[in-house]
Amino acid sequence: MSGTDQHPGVSELQRQLSRKQIGRREFVRMAALLGVSAPAAYAMASAITGTPFASTSFAQQTPKPRGGTLRIGMRCQDLSNPHAYSWIEASNSGRAVLDYLTITGPDNVTRPALVERWEASPDLKTWTLHLRRDVKWRNGRQFTADDVVWNLKRVLDPSVGSSMLGLMKGFLLEEFETGEVDAKGQRKKSTRLWDANAIERVDAYTVRLNGRTPQLAVPENLYHYPMLILDPEEGGKFGVGSNGTGPFELVENEVGRRQAFRARRDYWGDGPYLDQLEFIDLGDDSAAAIAALASRQVDMLYSADINTLSALEKLPGLVMHKVDTSFTAVARMKPVKPFDDRRVRQAFRYATDNEAVLKIAHRGLGLPGDHHHVAPIHPEYAKIDPIRRDVAKAKALLAEAGYPDGIDVEIACKPQPGWEPAAVQAMVEQWKEAGIRCRINMMPATQYWEVWTKVPFGFTTWSHRPLGVMNLALAYRTGAPWNESSYSNPEFDRLLAEAEGLLDVEKRREVMAKIEGIMLDDGPIVVPVWRALFTFADKKVLGFQMHPSAYIHPNTLAVSPA
Repeated sequence: MSGTDQHPGVSELQRQLSRKQIGRREFVRMAALLGVSAPAAYAMASAITGTPFASTSFAQQTPKPRGGTLRIGMRCQDLSNPHAYSWIEASNSGRAVLDYLTITGPDNVTRPALVERWEASPDLKTWTLHLRRDVKWRNGRQFTADDVVWNLKRVLDPSVGSSMLGLMKGFLLEEFETGEVDAKGQRKKSTRLWDANAIERVDAYTVRLNGRTPQLAVPENLYHYPMLILDPEEGGKFGVGSNGTGPFELVENEVGRRQAFRARRDYWGDGPYLDQLEFIDLGDDSAAAIAALASRQVDMLYSADINTLSALEKLPGLVMHKVDTSFTAVARMKPVKPFDDRRVRQAFRYATDNEAVLKIAHRGLGLPGDHHHVAPIHPEYAKIDPIRRDVAKAKALLAEAGYPDGIDVEIACKPQPGWEPAAVQAMVEQWKEAGIRCRINMMPATQYWEVWTKVPFGFTTWSHRPLGVMNLALAYRTGAPWNESSYSNPEFDRLLAEAEGLLDVEKRREVMAKIEGIMLDDGPIVVPVWRALFTFADKKVLGFQMHPSAYIHPNTLAVSPA
């Protein structure tokens, strides 16, 4: 972006950085969202602060050897419908074959991918995406705006079941009554594009998003993991031999066992450096992961379980990779008795000691959680008075809600990763003191994910997003597909839409403080920890950085020769 067409918000960001109202990392992230290239944004930050500040990821590529096979221990999941993926593991496999329009690096800065550059209108309602012209599908067909328009419209079709609806609702989508009623006699609602021209093909290499409301996070939303770009000619399906613009071709796909990818040598981007990439499914047994690394069955793990930390640290020839994140799991309640009373929901929060849970369940790796699901790593995090453990207050709230003798409930959870049942057990013991008698229903992971949006009380993993508004939009916005708690609060929705349209971080924090307050008072969750993610890789593995969203970028990976 040249100085003549620079978004006016960039000047405001420069002013805020010079006055130390925002930090350098936040400046780079926000300037990149407004279309400034990442190298230029880093250079601006250095010039304004007078201190060198350079990216350590994505901006600089060191020479890597080519060839070889890399084997990664990771669950091999069903890949057939990428736009409806709800697992990061599936997206990591899909990412080997399919590209995204943008890419958010390990430094949380969003950069162009299939989109060469973008521009936002001053009011953040209109985003113009300029596509790369040197991209071809593996079958040789030119990548164009028609492909992008088809993918955007499909992923926002409610019948597809994509979580992208939660991110784009309000911006590109409007809610409407279908004319039908559900089993309870309530009028059914759905979503649709708010205008026929909401997703506009400007020309063969330009797409414009014409929003109904301002939206700050469009580039980051475009890297939400189901937003993989599929070949329209394949109708949304994906499997062995599927066409893609990415660095590899899927050549073997055994769900639950193994997925193998062969490198393309005509890829438009960086790499690939490998001849072949393989994902090996090691199941949920953490001992199997240790054994696989020790025996060189795999070269690295997608992510390591806290229960394996001590053992993996003792294995020779391994390198630990670690990053702070907003990864967590939430104990969430649906609005059914006794959880339909906000005082009961508050009681759970007052009965929980987050610092103790972090130490017990995750060995202190990370930070104590915030019960509003906005983490300190998020730029718009507002530091408001937290809820601290107060057993007497929890008991009093239960009594006010009509439960003077306490309550009996059941929480559903899964056995892996190991920190999750440890956290649930720790909370259950804490809750006992407040009169909350909670039975643990430990389900196999596959069974839990079949019912995660249905059980009255469950403990569900939520991965990292670079902006707090993204977590809130996906998980708590009324009607969002991933709103597992069925939470609905009109004031929360209104404030969230306002926050999504605010470039000024200080103003956004003011709105986020109100949202966080609503969640502490009325919200449906207990958030015990913010996890630090970590994994281990053989020292021969090159080009890997632990991503806060646990994303793997296969085109950057290499192995050193034996």
